[in-house]
Formats: sequence, structure tokens, C-alpha cells
Amino acid sequence: MRKTVTGLALLAAVALLTGCGSDSGKDGGGKADGAGATGSVSQGASPAAKEPAAAKGSGNATHEVTLEVSGQGKVPLMYNAETSGSEQQAVLPWTKTETVKLIGAEQKVGRLVTVVPGSVQGADGMLQQASCVIKVDGKQVADNDGGKNPKGCLYRLK
Repeated sequence: MRKTVTGLALLAAVALLTGCGSDSGKDGGGKADGAGATGSVSQGASPAAKEPAAAKGSGNATHEVTLEVSGQGKVPLMYNAETSGSEQQAVLPWTKTETVKLIGAEQKVGRLVTVVPGSVQGADGMLQQASCVIKVDGKQVADNDGGKNPKGCLYRLK
């Protein structure tokens, strides 16, 4: 539990710092719905899988980012994509899809995309972090190994 709380606090700080100095014209157009996924791919996926192409024909790097948390019940969670936020009682499975536009320096250094879910009861009766996944342009780029990684899901979008 201490690791989960520490991880949530760390990611909250990172999420706040990531937004500093960015004038990305956030419009808050994210949509949350009840769809979820249970697939799992390690964060050590090949570089080709981690580099979705920018939208063709435009000078902007635009990506569709989907954050997913699976499981049953309700958990607190924090997220950062085009918008940032938290929910105290997110109903699982939970999904948020946003269009993220990278501008200026973000196209070179990237933007940190995160989702950090709270704890759910595992099959063994012990609490563990809920499973999360990040998809960019339809490709899974990060997960938390079915809840075994207490840091949640992190991905640097470029």
C-alpha cells in the first residue's frame, strides 16, 4: 500500500510538472466510457512498437491516446494526456480517449502520458494495483504488467 501511495504521489508531481510551460490549447475534449481491455504487453516492447507515426499531411504531431484501467469495482485514479485529472471513484473498467497535439518542443522531447490506478483485490485476496494500458494510435505502448508494476502506466509520446 505504501508503494502505491508513493507511486501515486510521484506521478501526480510528474503530471503537474509535465503541464508547466506548455501552451497546448487544451480543450478538455476527452470522453470517459465503460469500455476496458485485458491485453498485456511489457513496457520493454520493441522501439518500432513505441513510435506511432504522426498524422500525415499536417505540420503537427497529432495522436489518438487511449488510457484504460481494467478490473471490477471502483478505484481512485489519476491520468495525464491532453488533459489531466483524477477520479476518486472510477467505475471499472474505465477508458479515456483523447486526441493529443504535440506542439513546439514537445515534438522533440515528447510529452509524458500516464494513468495511475488505485488498488483492487487480486485473485489471491491481496490488494494490488488495477491493471492499466496506454494505446497510441491504436497500438498498445505501455502497461503495468497486469497490476504487478506499482508505478502505473507511463509513456513518453513524441
